[in-house]
Formats: sequence, structure tokens, C-alpha cells
Amino acid sequence: MTNQPSAPSHSSGFTTLVSGLKQAVPEITVEMTKNLLDNASNKPFILIDVREYDEWDRGYIPGAIHVSKGILERDIEKTVPNRDAKIVLYCGGGSRSLIAGDNLIKMGYKDVSSMTGGMRGWMSAGYPVAED
Repeated sequence: MTNQPSAPSHSSGFTTLVSGLKQAVPEITVEMTKNLLDNASNKPFILIDVREYDEWDRGYIPGAIHVSKGILERDIEKTVPNRDAKIVLYCGGGSRSLIAGDNLIKMGYKDVSSMTGGMRGWMSAGYPVAED
């Protein structure tokens, strides 16, 4: 598996946008996400990787489905028709998944959260990574 790139430095406008979404979109830790995965037979949920295709190709969280942020809003109703489903989103570091989560909430999805730390946090915790 190829190493994930280091965290990019973000513009002040992007940082302000993401900071404002932390009140609108619930966040869960990588540890909480791992616990959900370990207990998915008791509490089913949908884990969605919103990163770009090249990021997905470098590795992803086992059990995740890939719906990149660029097409998420267009395809989510086909992918997850149940607006009451528990959805956890993740990206590289936790910012894009907040933006995606805000959009899903605006579209009527009721149980959406973003994984803080994203894929970099997952890998730093030493959790498993899948590759195709």
C-alpha cells in the first residue's frame, strides 16, 4: 500500500467554512468508527469514503463504499435511499467529509456524521486498510 500524503495546508476561507460546519455536522472519532465496524452486525451503518478516486486506489477502510464528494449529492439517493440510515463519512483528514455531511443533512438525511482525522487518522491509529 502506498503511503497517504501528508495533510495539505488549507486556505483561510476553506478553514473558516469547515470550522462553521462543526456545529452542523456531528463528528465521531476513528476509534468510534472502528467500534461501529466491529459491531456492525448489531448496529448496521453505512461507511462512505468521499475522497477522490486516486485516494481510494491508495487504500480505504475495509467495509467502506466509495462515493466521491464530487458525485455524492447526485448519487446518494440511489446508493442510500433510506434517509434514516446511519451514515459515517470520511475523507483524507475530516474536512471534505464535514462539507459532504452538511449537504446530506440539507438533503434530508437524519443520521449523518463525519469521522474526525479521516483516513490519515485511521492509518495513524494502526487500523486495517484495504486495497483493490
